[in-house]
Amino acid sequence: MLQEYLKLNKNILIAFAASIIISAIIAQILSDQADYLNTTYTTIADYVIYFSVFSGMFYLDNRKKYRTADGKTDSTKLKHDLKKLITSLGIAEVVYTIVRWALQYYLLTIDYDPYLASIISQGISTIVYMIVVNLSVKLTRLYKDGS
Repeated sequence: MLQEYLKLNKNILIAFAASIIISAIIAQILSDQADYLNTTYTTIADYVIYFSVFSGMFYLDNRKKYRTADGKTDSTKLKHDLKKLITSLGIAEVVYTIVRWALQYYLLTIDYDPYLASIISQGISTIVYMIVVNLSVKLTRLYKDGS
C-alpha cells in the first residue's frame, strides 16, 4: 500500500515539475497580456501538461495491475479504482485551481515577473494539492482492500 502512495505521489510531482517549467515559459511569453488573461492561459497550459504527463505515467505504473490471469482487463476493478482516483484528484483540482489562479493574479497585479508569479503560485498550489489529494485518497480508500 505504501508503494502505491509513493508511485502516485511520484507521478504527481513529476507531472507538476513538467507543468511548472512550461507554465513559467508561457507566462513570460504572454507577459504583454492583461494579468487575468496571462493567469488564465497559463493555468490552461498547466492543466494540459500536468494531465498529459500524469496520465501517461499513471498508466505505465498501473497497466499490469488491472490484468486478469488470461490477459484481459479487469474492467470492474479498473472502473472502481478510477472512480476513487477521479474523486480524489477532482477535489484537489478544485482547491488547486482556486489557489493557483488567485495567487498568480495577485502576484501579477503587484508587478512580479510573469514567470516568477507562475512558479510561485504553482509551487504553493502544488503543496496544497498534495495535501488535499493524499487526504482524499485516504478517505476514498483507493489503496485499501487489496487494490
